[in-house]
Amino acid sequence: MSGNDTARQQAANARIALIAHDRMKDEIVALAGGYLDTLRRCRLVATGTTGARVAAAHGLVVERMLSGPHGGDLQIGAQLAEGKVDMVIFLRDPMTPQPHEPDINALVRACDVHNVPCATNVSTARMILDVLALRLAGSI
Repeated sequence: MSGNDTARQQAANARIALIAHDRMKDEIVALAGGYLDTLRRCRLVATGTTGARVAAAHGLVVERMLSGPHGGDLQIGAQLAEGKVDMVIFLRDPMTPQPHEPDINALVRACDVHNVPCATNVSTARMILDVLALRLAGSI
């Protein structure tokens, strides 16, 4: 198998976590809509409401955890620590205090510890998904 074939296979098996704070849910739904071909070829996991909205809007299969404030961020963080999450798209609302901020910080820290790409805004999420789409196409 060539390097491109290996990269393409890894990309096709990628497990992506989708998380969005309440004020960012419309943005994550729109983001997912712009990358449907890519996301259909990956395995998706999400916090409760985010996963429900993305699945309902686009017909994507999404494994749903608890909502973030009820432990969903921690559930995804645990899977990430076990090597079961390859990238995280976590659209955070930087202007609204979150009651579960320690859980959020723990998840982002786990991404750093385990060297997992983590996008916390739409621009970075697009960059990650663009690279993933190129890998799936065998272009890189």
